[in-house]
Amino acid sequence: MLAFGALAACAKQAEAPVPATPVDAAGKPASTCGGKGNLQAELAGAIGAQLDWPDEALRCESMPRPDEEGVRLRFSGDIDGQRLAIIIALPGLQAGLAGNEFDSNVTISVEGSGRFFSTPNLDTCWTDIATNEPLEDDPDTYAVVGELTCVGPLGELNGDGFVDIRLLRFGGVAKWSTG
Repeated sequence: MLAFGALAACAKQAEAPVPATPVDAAGKPASTCGGKGNLQAELAGAIGAQLDWPDEALRCESMPRPDEEGVRLRFSGDIDGQRLAIIIALPGLQAGLAGNEFDSNVTISVEGSGRFFSTPNLDTCWTDIATNEPLEDDPDTYAVVGELTCVGPLGELNGDGFVDIRLLRFGGVAKWSTG
């Protein structure tokens, strides 16, 4: 019954933007998003929510993709007592490159629940990158700002649900080295 309640919480439609819980409520946390991170998203389907996560409530991570083919950007924050992670894989993006319509794979997961929603291939979503500039204190890490568009829903990998991304704007970081 508890598991059903947790899953039902994902399916309800949020009426107002859901702020993420600060990473460390005891004091001002160190930013993991370059000091200017943010994520705004409107999700529908199995996860219905309007997200508005500022830098201090957002966790940003990234890594180069295998064989140096682009980068993966990971954003996570709290929603209805659960941790939601959004991963955008951009195989055509390189350090310093900006522009429109970078092919993208997207995965959304509710951490700890076993629920994963993902694009099946690179022809469903693309990302417009407005900014891709090195941070002053770390030349291997870049501030990346963009907007993701998908023409179809993300199917559930281990179920029959889906998530439709109606809006996704972000500001985060891309780390271009593995060191």
